[in-house]
Amino acid sequence: MADAVYSSTTVTNPKARCFLVPTPLLDQRRFALKVLEVILSLVAFVQEECINTCISCSALYFFEFVSCTAFLFTTLLLVLLSTPLHQRVGVTCWGSLDFCYTAVIYVLFIISSIVFSADNSGTALEKSAATFGFLASVPLLVDLVLFYRTYGLPFRPTQENPANGPTAPNGPPGAPEAEKLTENGA
Repeated sequence: MADAVYSSTTVTNPKARCFLVPTPLLDQRRFALKVLEVILSLVAFVQEECINTCISCSALYFFEFVSCTAFLFTTLLLVLLSTPLHQRVGVTCWGSLDFCYTAVIYVLFIISSIVFSADNSGTALEKSAATFGFLASVPLLVDLVLFYRTYGLPFRPTQENPANGPTAPNGPPGAPEAEKLTENGA
């Protein structure tokens, strides 16, 4: 009898999926960009690993470090932002973390790709790995631009602080009022 009553009204939880895209932290366009970042950085890393000899290995090792770091940490960030795991980690500033990480990896990928393309022996595999380094930088830059257009800079103070009310007229956002009360309450 209970099955007849509850089976027709019970529905599955739509948020019980593994990936929760779009989320307040990651929309569908940025999710696709992050997947592209992971794939291109992986290809750059694999191609770099296939290089057998190098004349000046410091540029190769720097490129290897950046491409591997970009692949691993972008994958981790993608999984955390697109699944419910981000709620269990205890980080509250995901926007700042995402923006800073993407900006740092973008700068490092550009620098390592420039250095590696300038200082290699000129084999096709080295040129291809450097090209994929530049290609991996493009979705990182587009991701930064989309983040800025959607959310703005994550470090700007908001105009209203829930703890202190609206912005005080003569102070920074969320600062307590400058006016002091007299002792008798008047």
